[in-house]
Amino acid sequence: MSGPNKYQPTSAFGKWFHERLPIVGFAKDHMLDFPTPKNLNYWYTFGGILAVMLVVQIITGIVLVMHYTPQTDLAFNSVEHIMRDVNYGWLLRYMHMNGASMFFIAVYIHMFRGMYYGSYKAPREVLWMLGVIIYLVMMATAFMGYVLPWGQMSFWGAKVITNLFSAIPFVGDTVTTWLWGGYSVDNPTLNRFFSLHYLLPFVLAGLVALHIWALHVPGNTNPTGINIKGPQDTVPFHPYYTMKDAFAIVVFFMFYALFVFYGPNYMGDAVNYVPANPLVTPAHIKPEWYYLPFYAILRSVPDKLFGVIAMFSSILILLALPWLDTSKVRSGNYRPIFKGFFVVFAIVCVALGFIGSKPPEGSYVVWGRILTAYYFIHFLVILPLLGLLETPNPLPASIADDVLAKKKPMMLAPAE
Repeated sequence: MSGPNKYQPTSAFGKWFHERLPIVGFAKDHMLDFPTPKNLNYWYTFGGILAVMLVVQIITGIVLVMHYTPQTDLAFNSVEHIMRDVNYGWLLRYMHMNGASMFFIAVYIHMFRGMYYGSYKAPREVLWMLGVIIYLVMMATAFMGYVLPWGQMSFWGAKVITNLFSAIPFVGDTVTTWLWGGYSVDNPTLNRFFSLHYLLPFVLAGLVALHIWALHVPGNTNPTGINIKGPQDTVPFHPYYTMKDAFAIVVFFMFYALFVFYGPNYMGDAVNYVPANPLVTPAHIKPEWYYLPFYAILRSVPDKLFGVIAMFSSILILLALPWLDTSKVRSGNYRPIFKGFFVVFAIVCVALGFIGSKPPEGSYVVWGRILTAYYFIHFLVILPLLGLLETPNPLPASIADDVLAKKKPMMLAPAE
């Protein structure tokens, strides 16, 4: 889909600048005039929402850093200082804190949309793999940020999660000691996490730029899953999708503002408003909600090493998804059996999150193991077999035909 630059400036200065740095032409070709399938629905707007949320997180994070002190004796009080004494500090902190949750809500919708519409299939394998890498960096960034307030859950969450690396044979203790900066979670740990939490969002920005570049080589997928056959299948990105994305971003920000202003601590843990105390263990240690499915998988395996392997494998298996799904049809819209299994898989992921929030006892342990087993069976057994056994529905001849077929019943409907 990417090709030679078609932008031709009219002014003398524009021509001079374009010959030396064709950034205006690049932006016009790839952000405004880029040919985009004309049948994209609102599920495709979450990529733009994520880009805006990344900017929000970076800006609010930079301002918060100006008032934060990464020292174990002062970190908790510096956060309270931001909340109470800095002008609009409460707003900045709540925006940043809830912004992480909004980021993960949008990324999970974005990922499930990609899984349903087959956005990982050839020739978009590298695009999908870059997305998984972005997700991993997001998880690391959010985890390190959660440690910074140095409350009870911050401290004990850091202790539990970093201790997992000690299960790695031969090098586990060395890796854990390096993460801690010593032999326990203490001031060097906080400093390391602060430094990495500040750095990684800019790494994320670079990876997002690479992700967008990888998208613009083959072009967007679409709900039909078929390739663009000609100009009749596309519209320019601007104004059609800039307006659609802008509307979706405004609606999403209204949802975001609901939490910032009316329930800023709804997705947090009250225990984290108690200063970190290495001598008092919270009754139930659990991570933020967006880690809970993987935390449930970790706890479902009795052996520590195999639990760590299962937890990381549950994320890394997404890298192999383009090859595990053997179906020749991209979109789930035309795969009747896949639709049912996709809904079951989504329910399993939500159920794992619920179990991860509960103590590891009784029926929660049993159900955690059953759902963990199904999670891996979906990727390793169900998807490969579906591609071989399922008979997909007929595909439309082109994107334009699909759009016209949907509009036809509306045009023929009698006026009231």
